[in-house]
Amino acid sequence: MSADDTGARLFVGLQYLLPQHLLSGVVHWLARLELSWVKNAFIDNFLVNYRPDMSEAEEPDPRRYASFNAFFTRALRPGARPVDPSPTVLVSPVDGTVSQIGRIDGAALVQAKGLSYTLESLLDEAAPAWAAALRGGAFATLYLAPHNYHRIHMPLAGALKAAWYVPGQLFSVNATTASQVPGLFARNERVVCVFADAALSFALVLVGALFVGSMSTVWHGEVTPRSPRVRGELPLEFVRAALSLEKGAEMGRFNMGSTVILLLPPGKAEWLAELGAGSAIRVGQPLARLI
Repeated sequence: MSADDTGARLFVGLQYLLPQHLLSGVVHWLARLELSWVKNAFIDNFLVNYRPDMSEAEEPDPRRYASFNAFFTRALRPGARPVDPSPTVLVSPVDGTVSQIGRIDGAALVQAKGLSYTLESLLDEAAPAWAAALRGGAFATLYLAPHNYHRIHMPLAGALKAAWYVPGQLFSVNATTASQVPGLFARNERVVCVFADAALSFALVLVGALFVGSMSTVWHGEVTPRSPRVRGELPLEFVRAALSLEKGAEMGRFNMGSTVILLLPPGKAEWLAELGAGSAIRVGQPLARLI
């Protein structure tokens, strides 16, 4: 076994032992402190280690953000992410990297080489109707690294038809962990949002991860951290935003890096041929064409 393999096994093994939610809760608290010396220390360290492109930010001066979380979830300047306007094009909801992309084999989605998980386990066994509607469809697993822009946008125009929270663990979702933890995306905490559009229905699954202390939507505000951590429907009434959003509109955001899984029903869209595992993506660029 190589040193790299040994290191990877130790990295993943340690995650089984860590108090994942406690650590993520500490990060959640620290990231929101507005003490200048605290937030500036975190921001400066992040700039050195991850080198985000601040020229794209609506506020390019890192020191002007009130907290590390405000810096991390910063808005982009207008026009930084043009959205393909074609009604037959489905666009990327995030900046990041394609982890896996392809067809759902019955109910099976590829996680990594030699590993798969089921649609039912991802969406939660309590949502059989939505799982049935998406069986045999298509999926794209999109990974957001720490340096990426961390707001999530609509791949198509659509109206929110259902949303729910599924409790779970908080393993890292990087490539190393995805290659070694069975059913990773169905084990981690997640928020599922299902939409309907004139052209098709689709789902976005926001997957939590280690140190991801918060997932939020424009309708419900901060969904996680959550207490108690039990499955729950997210309401469609008395929400903070209109249920119908245009293509490219913001629908949610992460604190720290994580993953979004885009699910499409069968026979409705084809992924662009040039996309594959490892492809870099940006909000608004074409991912698929409707058929």
